[in-house]
Amino acid sequence: METASKMGQVTTSLTPAKKIDWIERLFHGLFFISAMVGVISVITIGWFVFYEGLPAFKEAGLLNFIFGREWLPPALYGISSMIVASLISTVGAVLIGVPIAIMTAVFLAEIAPKWMANIVRPAVELLAGIPSVVYGFFGLIVIVPAIEAVFDIPAGNTLLAGIIVLAIMILPTVITISETSIRALTPTYKAGALALGASHIYTIFNVLLPAAKSGIYTGIALGIARAIGETMAIIMVMGNAPAMPGSLLEPARSLTANIAMEMAYATGIHASSLYSTGIVLLAFIILLNAGLLYLNRQRGHA
Repeated sequence: METASKMGQVTTSLTPAKKIDWIERLFHGLFFISAMVGVISVITIGWFVFYEGLPAFKEAGLLNFIFGREWLPPALYGISSMIVASLISTVGAVLIGVPIAIMTAVFLAEIAPKWMANIVRPAVELLAGIPSVVYGFFGLIVIVPAIEAVFDIPAGNTLLAGIIVLAIMILPTVITISETSIRALTPTYKAGALALGASHIYTIFNVLLPAAKSGIYTGIALGIARAIGETMAIIMVMGNAPAMPGSLLEPARSLTANIAMEMAYATGIHASSLYSTGIVLLAFIILLNAGLLYLNRQRGHA
């Protein structure tokens, strides 16, 4: 018994006393607060926009507001023409820009020699840092006159001009994320395909791109968000006519352009209707993120 008691005392003395690490707790708290800043910001912005925009929904009616074709404050509040313009410009930019961006990412990650990649990659990164107004100037001076000359129309400030500008603007986002996703793949994907006799191009399109599609989807989603949320460049090149566009060669007004152009002087229900337009934009972004999460979840279950 005495021996057991002594052994217990020795074991107790060898066990280090638990000390409270205040520095670790402090950093845990800082990390938690930092995470909550983003969550609280989203909730606050969402609440503010909904609070300010609900009077317009009550005044004009939700269906009339979304599906109405006439925008003539303070009498008519219909934004369907702007929804159509925003969707067409975004889809057109994605159809043009995403294939170019993915091929560029593949070129940088798999094909380009190191010296050439070191030239192209900084150029793409510089493209991401160009302000929107500079894109707008470029579109106004180069793209708009080109459309006038090619299609022989009096004014080139059209939906097509907005599509081309947006396609250029989403390139750096999609290229950078897609290239990173391809480079992040383990070398065994490529080595295994080549060992089985597949060509380099076959390996790229049938092995590497499918394996990296989660990151590529993320890049595309961010590119879409950039396109649908763009304002200044669109104001400068699209013509800003609040009417339903009949073709790509007619002027149009996007949702973001409508908010930016009229918020400075809008009051009452007119101002509330612009906040309601922001609600519609927020709903588009939520649906986009939900679709991305669904695609990634389906890929995880596959």
